[in-house]
Amino acid sequence: QKQLVESGGGLVQPGGSLRLSCTASGFILEYYAVGWFRHAPGKEREGVSCISSSGDDTMYAESVTGRFIASRDNAKSTVYLQMNSLKPEDAAFYYCAALEDPYPDFTCRLTPEYDHWGQGTQVTVSS
Repeated sequence: QKQLVESGGGLVQPGGSLRLSCTASGFILEYYAVGWFRHAPGKEREGVSCISSSGDDTMYAESVTGRFIASRDNAKSTVYLQMNSLKPEDAAFYYCAALEDPYPDFTCRLTPEYDHWGQGTQVTVSS
């Protein structure tokens, strides 16, 4: 069974940092691009970052550029999202999602057309 599990969420003060992890089981993550999405109450789901299957390419939403960094360790079937300088508006439920590379040279996408989704982890930013 293909599964993604997020971890690393929690409560952090504004200006603080968190690192989210997304670990895959039941499939070989190194063949998949991975996206990070967030959903806050009253807001639409937002693609915040993604990383290509090789890790060579990343994309970021304008709202997190310069603060969030996506990386991956395919040997551990895990993708990370380092979140720095967190703001109250970053508070949301964060999800990772995986998409098997649909063609050669595919990088990733910030839109939600992904095949497999995790259950999410809550990030709260508050003093």
